[in-house]
Amino acid sequence: MPLHAITEVYGEAGLRQRFGLELESFPAADQKQLTEALELASALHADDRRVREPYLNHLLRVAIRIIRYYQVRDVDVLVAALLHDAVEDHPAELAGLEPETSYEKATEAALAVLTHRFNARVSELVRSVTNPAYDPGRDRHEQYREHVAESLDRDPWARVIKISDFTDNGVGVIHTTLDKAHRSATKYRPLVPKLRELIGRPDTPLCTQAKEHILDQLDLAEERFAAILDE
Repeated sequence: MPLHAITEVYGEAGLRQRFGLELESFPAADQKQLTEALELASALHADDRRVREPYLNHLLRVAIRIIRYYQVRDVDVLVAALLHDAVEDHPAELAGLEPETSYEKATEAALAVLTHRFNARVSELVRSVTNPAYDPGRDRHEQYREHVAESLDRDPWARVIKISDFTDNGVGVIHTTLDKAHRSATKYRPLVPKLRELIGRPDTPLCTQAKEHILDQLDLAEERFAAILDE
């Protein structure tokens, strides 16, 4: 059953159950780490919403997609997938700092917490998919795309997390409000060619079947962006 269909019919409980089923095939130590990551994500994003749903749904879909459709069982990658928005959205809370702490300082402290709680590789993967502080004098979408291109160019495993995140936002663009869909299509459409190129690289650590699946999903996302923006 497609992940957005599970969301529509069964909500967060259904996604949690599906994630739990995926975990059953992992060793006990890996299950423990992934459960801890999910609990941390649940706490940090407890009050966050994505228009029509709890934010945690997005994180669960990103992680499940990596396991099921990309055939990745690297626990560090999956932990980072569950926590890929934690530092960007809740750096001070994660680091135990005052809310008014600067984004740069809170970000570094939050990444240090992830290193301590998990390991340095998890922390660096999250860093690669965490947006920096934006220059208010420049277009935010342009800066976002520049950051994605630069960080994914140097970090092949971060591509796996970002492409699942992109798929959830891009292919899933039809599962939100019209205003949100238009904003998302405007933000993400210019990234499609770059993501196609990155996925096609020999150093992208995915099997051929997973790459073909992702390229099909990018085509579908492009079709949906065009339908929204080219009316």
